[in-house]
Amino acid sequence: MIALIPVVAVLFAASLLIGPAGIGLREAFLALGTGQGGDVALIMREIRLPRALLGVMVGGSLGLAGAAMQGWLRNPLAEPGLIGASSSAALGAVVALQSGLAASFALALPLMALGGALASVLLIAALAGPRGSAVVLILAGVAISAIGAALTSLLLSLSPNPYAVAEIVFWMMGSLADRSIVHVWLALPIMAAGAALLATTGRGLDALTLGEDAAATMGIPMRRLRICLIVGTAAVVGAATAVAGAVGFVGLVVPHLLRPWVQGVPSRLLPASALGGAAMVLAADIAVRLIAPDRDLKLGVLTALVGAPLFLHLIWKMRRGEA
Repeated sequence: MIALIPVVAVLFAASLLIGPAGIGLREAFLALGTGQGGDVALIMREIRLPRALLGVMVGGSLGLAGAAMQGWLRNPLAEPGLIGASSSAALGAVVALQSGLAASFALALPLMALGGALASVLLIAALAGPRGSAVVLILAGVAISAIGAALTSLLLSLSPNPYAVAEIVFWMMGSLADRSIVHVWLALPIMAAGAALLATTGRGLDALTLGEDAAATMGIPMRRLRICLIVGTAAVVGAATAVAGAVGFVGLVVPHLLRPWVQGVPSRLLPASALGGAAMVLAADIAVRLIAPDRDLKLGVLTALVGAPLFLHLIWKMRRGEA
């Protein structure tokens, strides 16, 4: 935590300062603090600040949800999209783009995406029931993810408008570009509520390392823990997908990298993964601007290109350790 907090702070400042417009350090923070400076203030407050804030929010949400899911299922391969919230949110956004609602109402896309995430939670609750086990919930999430992906592909294949198809495909790659402070205020309360729910699960996740029966014997309310995990994960992942599109591998890789530094304690891994996820998304978003400043390189593409080889390296290390 001592190392991650300054890393996130430095990356946040770098995200504010790096961009096509050559703005000096003093000029940038003066415009950000006072609102004076004409175009500079507009760039800092309306373009760079929302992008940096969303980088922290999206990365922190995905990292936190990934650590919570891995702790709950006691499976290092678990990731936030396992309960179907991300695919359902993506489906809602695709419906908004395909139907033209996104063109007529600026907030239709994130609102429809949030509605899709909420629908996935309700479906999981209906399929699994009040006493559903982790296996039943996972199967319900996999089914919902498959249905969401299939319906998204169906909409793409039946779309008569090639421009809408291109817009949908680009959105699904994930990006923080062209986001405003409105997106920040839309996602912030939902992410904060979801993160608050996940933060209460630390003691239960620690007890779950001994098994569900042992956790129940220790007085952990398993039903309440399950509800907090599902609703909290759906809230943070759905809100992140609603404002940034699909950004993969953050919730899968970050907890793996940080677990040895917290001695594998789930309650300590939750805040560490939130900071680590924020650092990863901020760094990736900065890299997007530096690698291809004249091209619209998507954030989700870069996180996948970096995260997948890193994950394979972690698997290789685990295999060597077992040997």
